[in-house]
Amino acid sequence: MKDLAKLMGFSKDTKVVDATLRDGGLVNDFFFPEDFAQALYRANLKAGVDYMEMGYKASKDLFDTSKFGPLKFCEDDYIRSIVGDNMTDLKLAVMADVGRCNYKEDIRPKNESPIDMIRVATYVNTIPAAVDMIEDAANKGYETTCNIMAVSSGQQENHRVALEALCQTPVEVLYIVDSYGALYPEQICRVVDTFMDVCTKYGKKIGIHAHNNQQLAFANTIEAVGDGVSFLDATYAGMGRGAGNCSMELLLGMLRNPKYYQYPVIEFVEKHMNALKQQGVVWGYDLQYMMTGMLNQHPRTAIAFTKEGRDDYSEFYKEVVALD
Repeated sequence: MKDLAKLMGFSKDTKVVDATLRDGGLVNDFFFPEDFAQALYRANLKAGVDYMEMGYKASKDLFDTSKFGPLKFCEDDYIRSIVGDNMTDLKLAVMADVGRCNYKEDIRPKNESPIDMIRVATYVNTIPAAVDMIEDAANKGYETTCNIMAVSSGQQENHRVALEALCQTPVEVLYIVDSYGALYPEQICRVVDTFMDVCTKYGKKIGIHAHNNQQLAFANTIEAVGDGVSFLDATYAGMGRGAGNCSMELLLGMLRNPKYYQYPVIEFVEKHMNALKQQGVVWGYDLQYMMTGMLNQHPRTAIAFTKEGRDDYSEFYKEVVALD
């Protein structure tokens, strides 16, 4: 039986993480309107959000800077141009993907950077590299998380082995990432049980980052909250890769915590997120994402379908079933 106290009350351990700029940046290659990031920062401050993920620390050797906006690379001076000295309670985060980040050089010591947290993203088969990145970031003075991607494609025992290795590091939060939007709430419950079984032994916290391929990102996040997960990712208007993520406006409305305030989020969606959609930026649930989610497939084929402006959904279904 779900612990209703975790849903009807509030926990001081709960932390809300805004991933709009980072996951949303995957939709428009990080080319946001000039004042967008500053307005989002102000909205997060008013809403009581705990962490704001600014984007990626991607390697300029691997990614052409002319093809992406600056938040693909999150240089410290550019972050300061958005948040100033950030003398607030809102902490700033960036994501560093295993194999896509020159972390030893591009991530400067914490006392030289406005960033507070490094979120290391890894698959189960790249855990050794993730361990080195976590230790590097912690030694430089940062808070750290490790986001284990595509948990729906891994076996439970593989997760246990990965978690045991990661829990030997200074990492503070281990994230369940439903990259394909493939999991149902009951499955989320089982994954959380596995994470809890290992992580609580080492005093590590657990987070969730859900995708909305089957319109379950919010439901899966609620499930995780009821099971004791404390770090919760969300994005304004659900903006994120493909079908998007758990919507911030839904999450703050559900959390019974007086520190969070829903109105600034609704105001930002009205003024800025709707403007993005009017400009032609596309994200959110659609049949092609439902299909890849149900088949537990990476959404790259659905993303290509969307970019090509296709609407032959039945033909696409045949294509993705053939890949399964």
